[in-house]
Amino acid sequence: MNTVTVGVSSLDEAKQRLAGAFRGEKQGTFLTFASVELLWQTITPRRWDVIRSMTGQEAMTLRGLARKLERDVKTTHGDVHALLDAGILEKTADGRIVFPYDAVHVDFTITKAA
Repeated sequence: MNTVTVGVSSLDEAKQRLAGAFRGEKQGTFLTFASVELLWQTITPRRWDVIRSMTGQEAMTLRGLARKLERDVKTTHGDVHALLDAGILEKTADGRIVFPYDAVHVDFTITKAA
């Protein structure tokens, strides 16, 4: 199964994963954000719906995704382009959009505020 982990990590943690990858250690696939706030700003509830609808699916047209979500194309367009700009969705050579993962794992820890 092709799983992506969405999470929050520091630059040091990301560098540690990168160093491990250079040593040949399997790291998995990550979509990492610098803060929980940035994660929620980028992946809003409506954008989670896009991701959920596209997980494990073949590439689709924007119009096809809008139909699947039961939304208008204009609203879907805005969310899709925000996810494309963030590198979460990809565009195929024929202009379709794809979320190239079969599963999403969300991983972050919230600790006591300072």
